Amino acid sequence: MSDGRQPIGVIGTGYVGLVTAAGFAHLGSHVYCIDIDADKIARLQAGEIPIYEPGLAEMVAANRERLHFSTQIADALERARLLFVAVGTPPTYSGDADLSAVHAVVDAIPASDRHALVMKSTVPAGTGAAIKRVLAEHGKDGLAYVSCPEFLKEGSAVKDFLHPDRVVVGDDGDWAGDAVVELYAPLDAPLVRTDVASAEMVKLASNAFLATKISFINEIANVCEETGADVTEVARGMGLDDRIGHKFLQAGIGFGGSCFPKDVNALKQLAGNSGYHFQLLNAVIEVNELQKRRVISKLQKHLGSLVGRTVALLGLAFKPNTDDMREASSLVLSARLQADGAKVRVYDPIAEQEARSLIHGVHFATDALDAVAGADAVVLVTEWDEFLGLDWAQVAERMDGTLVLDGRNALDPEAVVAAGLTYEGIGRGTLTSSS
Repeated sequence: MSDGRQPIGVIGTGYVGLVTAAGFAHLGSHVYCIDIDADKIARLQAGEIPIYEPGLAEMVAANRERLHFSTQIADALERARLLFVAVGTPPTYSGDADLSAVHAVVDAIPASDRHALVMKSTVPAGTGAAIKRVLAEHGKDGLAYVSCPEFLKEGSAVKDFLHPDRVVVGDDGDWAGDAVVELYAPLDAPLVRTDVASAEMVKLASNAFLATKISFINEIANVCEETGADVTEVARGMGLDDRIGHKFLQAGIGFGGSCFPKDVNALKQLAGNSGYHFQLLNAVIEVNELQKRRVISKLQKHLGSLVGRTVALLGLAFKPNTDDMREASSLVLSARLQADGAKVRVYDPIAEQEARSLIHGVHFATDALDAVAGADAVVLVTEWDEFLGLDWAQVAERMDGTLVLDGRNALDPEAVVAAGLTYEGIGRGTLTSSS
């Protein structure tokens, strides 16, 4: 890639910021990464990647000479016109997005007619207009503003950056929008160039729709359990309709992570603040919370009281190929199991360090077979590849009980049952060797 590309600044070095920075460095830009966390910057300067994301460490190392890390925003201002904002916007207690970090960046940028803020952080529709009003009130109306929402999936973020299914650019039709479009041009992705508010809404609406699809198939799974249907077969038949598609029709124990729960709540709150009651999203949220707790009733169906029982949780991160524990189902399950008197053993190949600060009172096992030792039941929480390839005969030898609860419908039921174990999925019923 050419070194003639324009330099950029990236403010915030979390999942979105660091992947975006590494991606643009790979495309040939010098990237000036800014973060107020001095320890994180020191680790990045030393070549240490503070998050787990497949391929990210290799991409950072390969483009080391074009990546620059600092705690001083002036280092980016001096060298780059486009300042990509990738700071966190976590939910508040009310469910609204916390924009304090975004406003801190806006406050830190001096008046300029040669710089542009490019919003990568997920913000409610209307945020861009509000920021532009604030800039005007403080004599900074020379700053351009672009909304460029991210669509990176944790666990495949590097691939998603290099091969995006779309690039969305919301702007006022000025130089800044043109410059962002030019930056992404080598990726040859479908371009949606629109106004700022519509670009902001694309991100929230996309995630809310996918979350709705997950809650819908989970509701179908629950009905399947009552009618004797197999939700995996139902989803297979549904997915062949190109109006529906097969993606996000995997029934399970609910969605988590940093995006879906936050963005669904943010869109619901945005609608409420605007005077509209978004009834569908209330149901999506409720179904997702109840789905996590249905695991407990499934365990009680087989084991009776959970007092004194040992339950092994395989996987802690909210999805495979990440160490992200935000809104992970394991947080709810471990707490509910302990509240019901169960002993909990857990294992995750990557997320243990993050999990230890959030999950207490459990035994952290050294591997999957250690986790299932003495267990009355095993619950697959995160479908890591190593769990899908387990030797179920060995698992059966280590367990005291026989129940395997497949919380992601990712295991081979026949292999589990062949080992003399009882298989229970989501929306699939129960299978035993005598079935």
